[in-house]
Amino acid sequence: MGIVEDVADELATQSLVIINATGDDAFVAKVAEAIGGSSQTMEEAYLTAVRVRRAEQRARELLDSLQAQIPKQLAAPGND
Repeated sequence: MGIVEDVADELATQSLVIINATGDDAFVAKVAEAIGGSSQTMEEAYLTAVRVRRAEQRARELLDSLQAQIPKQLAAPGND
């Protein structure tokens, strides 16, 4: 990734830690507004990174839930 994407992803990751701890979804908008005052490109990259990281969280939760429903012998690697 380029520097914009790298920084945006780092900010998104830190933001989601705070949001998950506090439940304050408005935090994303506050950070985006602060970023957008200096760089619209960075703001867009940040918002995209937040959406991607949230989607990843939901997908991992779903996969964990589905995997927990699979009998252990089927989930073991090499049992094709």
